[in-house]
Amino acid sequence: MDEAIQKFYPENNWDLSSFRKEQAENIQIIADGKGPRNQRNQYPTSVVVYDNGEGQHPEKFEDTFLSLLRGNKNDIHFVQGKYNMGGSGAIVFCGKKRYQLIASKRYSNDGNFGFTLVREHPKKESDQAKETWYEYLLIDGKIPSFAASKLDLGLNNRQFETGTILKLYSYQFPKGYSGFAQDLNQSINEFLFQPALPILTVDTAERYPNNKVLENDLFGLKRRLAAEESEYLDESFSENFTDDVFGKMKVSCYVFKTKVKDYDLKKTKKIIQDRYFKNSMAVMFSLNGQTHGHYTSEFITRSLKLNLLKSHLLIHVDCTEMKYNFRKELFMASRDRLKDGDETQFLRSYLAKKLSSKDGRLAEIEKRRKQAVDIDTSSNTSDLLKSFTKNLPLDSELAKLLNQTFKLDIKKEKKTEGRKNRTSNEKEPTPFEPKRFPSFFRIDANSSNKKEVATIPLNGEKSIRFSTDVANDYFDRIEEPGDLKVSVLNIQPNDSDGGNKPGEPKEIDEVFNVVKSSPNKGKIKISLNPKNELKIGDSIQMKASLSSPNGNIEELFWVKITDNNKPKSEAPKKESDNDLLGLPKLVFMYKSTDENSDTDVTWEAVEEATSLDVDYSTVMIPDAEGDLLNRIFINMDSTVLKNFKSKEKNINQEQLELANRKYYTSVYFHTLFLYTISKNRGYEIRQKVEGKDELEHVDLGQYLKDLFDHYYSTFILNFGGMEAMMQGIGD
Repeated sequence: MDEAIQKFYPENNWDLSSFRKEQAENIQIIADGKGPRNQRNQYPTSVVVYDNGEGQHPEKFEDTFLSLLRGNKNDIHFVQGKYNMGGSGAIVFCGKKRYQLIASKRYSNDGNFGFTLVREHPKKESDQAKETWYEYLLIDGKIPSFAASKLDLGLNNRQFETGTILKLYSYQFPKGYSGFAQDLNQSINEFLFQPALPILTVDTAERYPNNKVLENDLFGLKRRLAAEESEYLDESFSENFTDDVFGKMKVSCYVFKTKVKDYDLKKTKKIIQDRYFKNSMAVMFSLNGQTHGHYTSEFITRSLKLNLLKSHLLIHVDCTEMKYNFRKELFMASRDRLKDGDETQFLRSYLAKKLSSKDGRLAEIEKRRKQAVDIDTSSNTSDLLKSFTKNLPLDSELAKLLNQTFKLDIKKEKKTEGRKNRTSNEKEPTPFEPKRFPSFFRIDANSSNKKEVATIPLNGEKSIRFSTDVANDYFDRIEEPGDLKVSVLNIQPNDSDGGNKPGEPKEIDEVFNVVKSSPNKGKIKISLNPKNELKIGDSIQMKASLSSPNGNIEELFWVKITDNNKPKSEAPKKESDNDLLGLPKLVFMYKSTDENSDTDVTWEAVEEATSLDVDYSTVMIPDAEGDLLNRIFINMDSTVLKNFKSKEKNINQEQLELANRKYYTSVYFHTLFLYTISKNRGYEIRQKVEGKDELEHVDLGQYLKDLFDHYYSTFILNFGGMEAMMQGIGD
């Protein structure tokens, strides 16, 4: 596709708004229908699609627009489609009678303007067929046509001369769609992540007389993210993967800010969801810039186990350079979802493993955000446990869970104290000052006399890091992007295998599976996984080449293949799922805290660390990482607690402390037990979302927060024990 753009549009300067708008007028999507449109007058909306492209002669309609399964695009590599059914797929959404108008005139302007109507055949009693069918209009056995130089067909800023125009009557949009220049534009931007050409979406003044924006061009979500990066994005990066199974794949990650402009977290989250996740596509899989399938945020919480980022992470997977036989098993002909086959399952597992790596960029970002509430609250949890385990008999499994975790908490407390002393003497890192293009590029290696900078286990993986001064977006930006290429110069085989002469240079993907990461504050990382071509003892000379306008900057280095690292044999330790769960820390949060407090945190800090909004109605915020519940933040300024304490007249300090203790103890253990039981029983929670047809996945932490916010906490405080409940029923 990129080659086609450079060949047919060599002077494409569409990143400038005036040139983009001019080009976009060649592909228009226009709303058509009665007006004004409002809640009282819900007139049907028809859609006009105009393409100032190749066009067709009337006599060719039946072989192109009206044909099925002809495969007339199979030999044109830079266009989408192979079943010749795309134009027919929209008919089922054209009202109850399924009417669609097709009109066209060849770009060469040497023929008539032709048109026809397509509709679902109105089934009659005399019809012998079991099902109905689609039919198109002919007059005297031919596609109707007439001579015309220019036609006023309601296009924006032009008359129709050549090209193609379609009208989809009474089109049935999904819920939540209104204006074309806003909602439809936004949605198409998601499905066309990086389109070849800009497109214009147009509303009409008749439909929306009070709408100030009636037309808006679109050029894909990638360019929109680039244009709005400083305002909405916290960070973005990419990983290039090369693997024997699927070939090549580029994965780009976009992490959004927790707060934008002057909005609070709740408002920010809604804006980001409406603006970038209208179709709930948290992970997009695209071919030539067009989205062909997706995962929801369920992938981020369940597979990546990055709960904090579930509403603030967008992942784009470019499948264009994948092996054909692998790629064809991923996508459905409808382009609306992925197949559920072996290839899809492998890809999901591969992405989960690579993107959730503990030393990866996403883990680093989540860790940095959680540091806002990274305080030692072991004493809170310890005191609570001592009181609880002393007074309440527990079954053996639960006792084992709590007692074991309690001991672990004590150990963590000792380590934390030592860590604080060490960090007090650490120096502040030197601020990184990026450049648009690199001025240097060198490998990070120790100064030993070894020829090899790294040894790589035969069935393992090793990362090699380089230093540079180029900006983080160098590989991913739209204007003047750069690239990193890694190649094999020669291979010196192990002498014991016979032969000691250098081997012929090979392509990198013949001998290694490779992962190339985009720059991150002056560091570039590549990961190498040897293939079966290599043997233990082989030494490989490699070249890493970083592109630059002044000439590529190159680094030569050697790596050596070693035996697999065999871990020391240890007796297997049997642990149940409950043992691995761990005990979450108890943390008190307040609207504001004493600046010198090292045990309490503010609402704002908790919002930053969990991406969940906090106000007076909030009772509890769970901090989960995948299936592991790490911390439970309890709101000591909640309306529930204040109402509970207000029932006591002339309350003294002792009664006040007792009320606080009952509150946080009840909330903490109800949260712990509900989370543990729900997790161990494998419950999956989905929620109806306004404006969407499909139920959306909700992670367990979000569900429990919502549960406590709505009356559950009031119930457990007023009926904290069975005796009180039975007494209330008896009265």
